[in-house]
Amino acid sequence: MSSITLEKAKTPTVSQDELTGYYGYLAKSLTRVQVTDAAGGSLPQSEAVSTVIGWARATHAAGRKLMFIGNGGSAGICSHMATDYSKNGGMRSLAFNDGSMLTCLGNDLGYENVFAKQIDLHAVEGDLLIAISSGGKSKNILEAVGVARRRGCRVVTLSGFGADNPLRKLGDLNFYLGSDQYGYVEVGHLAILHAILDFACGLKVPQD
Repeated sequence: MSSITLEKAKTPTVSQDELTGYYGYLAKSLTRVQVTDAAGGSLPQSEAVSTVIGWARATHAAGRKLMFIGNGGSAGICSHMATDYSKNGGMRSLAFNDGSMLTCLGNDLGYENVFAKQIDLHAVEGDLLIAISSGGKSKNILEAVGVARRRGCRVVTLSGFGADNPLRKLGDLNFYLGSDQYGYVEVGHLAILHAILDFACGLKVPQD
């Protein structure tokens, strides 16, 4: 038998000030989100959110659909948002995250094509692609955006980490959250997409 003794992991303690600071930085990160258009011009985040609401509603009204793509934590956001935009928002939405499809396409075509192939199969002109990548460098996301463009889709991107990431230059609208921490970027992306949905559903912001 092994004589190795495992030391009991020390449980970290977090002060209320640290927790408040964590949440406060998240709020600041969200208010500082930068949005650019296809030409690289800047616009207020409120204007961008309003524009995406209009695009999403118009996409559904035209018989088209919203498509969400992302890896890892961003894939979870995609599944969450595709469900909520469909059920709560009444907008035709889907996420290309089925495990069998991803492993099939990854095995046969390479992981860089797992989203591009699905978009090639399912996208039609007038669809809206929402592409999420924390670092903005995932090849499978970049390849998919290229296919969506060729199919005549509008594209909204959400990225973080480096300000010069390539995804940030590829969308009709590009939301960029300037942090190098996955937690802030992923929660921030989820909050942005939830805000778009909530306001599309007529949310009245609580005043207290």
